[in-house]
This record gives sequence, C-alpha cells and structure tokens, in this order.
Amino acid sequence: MTIRARAALSSSVMLFLLLLASNIGAQAPAAMVGTWNLDLAKSSFSPGPPPKSMTVTYSAVGADGLKIVVDVTPATGAAQHWEMTAKYDGNQYPVVGHPNADMVSVKRVDDLTGESTFTKAGKVTTVNVRKLAADGKSLTVTSTGVTVDGKPRKDVQVFVK
Repeated sequence: MTIRARAALSSSVMLFLLLLASNIGAQAPAAMVGTWNLDLAKSSFSPGPPPKSMTVTYSAVGADGLKIVVDVTPATGAAQHWEMTAKYDGNQYPVVGHPNADMVSVKRVDDLTGESTFTKAGKVTTVNVRKLAADGKSLTVTSTGVTVDGKPRKDVQVFVK
C-alpha cells in the first residue's frame, strides 16, 4: 500500500471513529433508559402542591435522540399523560398532552446532564435540568419556570428506578 493510500485510509478511519464517538455521546445514557418513579419524600415543589404520583419513562431513539413518556396524577384534577421525542440538537420538537407546553428542545450538558426547554405558543414555560447520579440509581430534575396560571415555580424532583 502506498503512503498516500495509507494516509487516506487512516484519515477515513479517524473520521469514522470521530463520527461514531459523537453519536454515542449524543444518545441518552444507558442508565437513564427505563422507568423512573418520583420519590415524593426527597422532592420539593414550589409553589406546590406536589403530585400524588409521577412516572417518567426514557427510551433511546436512534443515535442521538430520546423519547420521554410522563404519567402524572396531580394533587387535584384528572391524570395527565404526555410525551415527546426529540434529538439532542437544540431544535424544537412537539410535545403532546402537556398542559403547559407544545414544543421542547433538548441539549446535552455533559455525560450525565441534559437540559430541556419547554415552550407554549413560542414562550418559554419551563427549563428542566436532568442530572443522572454517577451510580445510575437516581435522577434529579430541577424545573424552573411558570405554572399554567403564570406563577413562578421551582421544583426539584428526585426519581428512582
């Protein structure tokens, strides 16, 4: 093999490995995939009240996306079911069934942290920062934004598998 051919092959292999690594890093962490239940005793809700229960299911979608399905039984009112499928690219994706959001964009902060920005009719309603514990046994979601009726809110939701 000539030097030029080896250099071309080496460059191709390096490019392939770089693309592969970037796609692996963009995917939802394997430990995050699955069903998580809200630990009410470790969570806080302001202004409150907390929900009666909440379950969140994360699924990896393709090389750089995730699907999130949420089932909530609020303190009052009917049960809620909402879901979204998005890529870690900062673009807007539809949210179905959420009372305070119709679009979401997600981005990766680091290997254990992701950020979701929810909007309704073009206005930001909530920013969620998801932090997966290093041992993969808990997931903390810090939500800041406004309630459906426009009041400021800050919730710290702790989930366990």
